[in-house]
Amino acid sequence: MESSIITEVFLPGALAIIMLGMGLSLAVGDFKTLFKHPKAIFTGLLNQLVLLPLIGFAIMYFFNLPPVYAVGVILIAACPGGPTSNLLTFMAKGDAALSISLTAFSSLITIFTIPFIVNLAMEIYFGSGQYVALPVLQTIVQIMVITIIPVSIGMYVKYKSPKTAKKFEKAVKIASGILITVIILGAILKQRDIVIPAFKQVGLPILILNVATIFIGFYSAKLLGLNYKLSSTISIETGIQNGTLAIAIAAGSTLLDNPQMAIPPAVYSILMFISGALVVYWYGKKNGKRIN
Repeated sequence: MESSIITEVFLPGALAIIMLGMGLSLAVGDFKTLFKHPKAIFTGLLNQLVLLPLIGFAIMYFFNLPPVYAVGVILIAACPGGPTSNLLTFMAKGDAALSISLTAFSSLITIFTIPFIVNLAMEIYFGSGQYVALPVLQTIVQIMVITIIPVSIGMYVKYKSPKTAKKFEKAVKIASGILITVIILGAILKQRDIVIPAFKQVGLPILILNVATIFIGFYSAKLLGLNYKLSSTISIETGIQNGTLAIAIAAGSTLLDNPQMAIPPAVYSILMFISGALVVYWYGKKNGKRIN
C-alpha cells in the first residue's frame, strides 16, 4: 500500500471522525461499568493488552512470513478494540456499555503499549540494528490526536447538549463507517497488484488470529464465571481490533512510514467483517433467548 494522500490525510481523518462518533455516545457515567462488572473489565483488558500480542507472536512462530508482514500482524494484535466492536456488540445483543468501556480503556492504555510491542516485534523479526524504531513519544502524541482527543470532544458535546449529540451520533457513525470502508477498499484496489499476492501469504495467519481471539475471549470469560452476555461481549472486544488505527500507524509518514506493513491490518479489516457477521448472528441468537 503506497503512502499517499489516502493514508496521510483521509485515513487519520476518518479515524478521528469514527472516534468522535464513539465519544458522542459516551458519558462519564458509562464508566460505572468499571465498578459494576470489575471482573469483566479485568478479563477484557487482560485479553486485549496481554493475550492478544502473545497470540500474535505465537502464530508468527508457525508461519515463515517476511519480517514486514510479521510486524504488521503483531501491530494489529497490539491495537485496541474499535467502534466496530461496539456496533457488533450492540447488534449481537451483548452488553454495549461494557463494550464501549473496554474500547475506551484499551484505547487509552494502548497509546503507551503499542510503541513498545511493535518495537519488540521489529527487533525480533528484522534483527537488532536493521530497523527504524517506532518513535515512542511521537507515536503516543499522534495516537492521542486521532483517538482520545476526538472521543473527548464527542463526550463534551454530549455533556453540554445531549440532544445535539443524539442528533448527530447516528449520522456520524454511518458516515464514518462508509468513509473508512471506501478509503480502505480504495487503497487496496489502488495497490491490488501487491495486496492480492500478499493476501495469499497473510490471509491464513490473520484469519487464525481473528478466530482464535474470538474463541479465547469467550471461553476466558466463561472460565471466570461471567454470564453469556458478558462473555459474548468480551469475545467480540477481544477478536475485533481497530484495523484503521493499525493502518494509520504503519503507513503514516511520521510513524512507521512502511505501507507494506499496513497490508496485514488491511487484510484483517476485511476478514473481521466476515467473522463479525457470523458472531453477531450466533451471539445475537443466543443472547436473545437468555435472561442473563
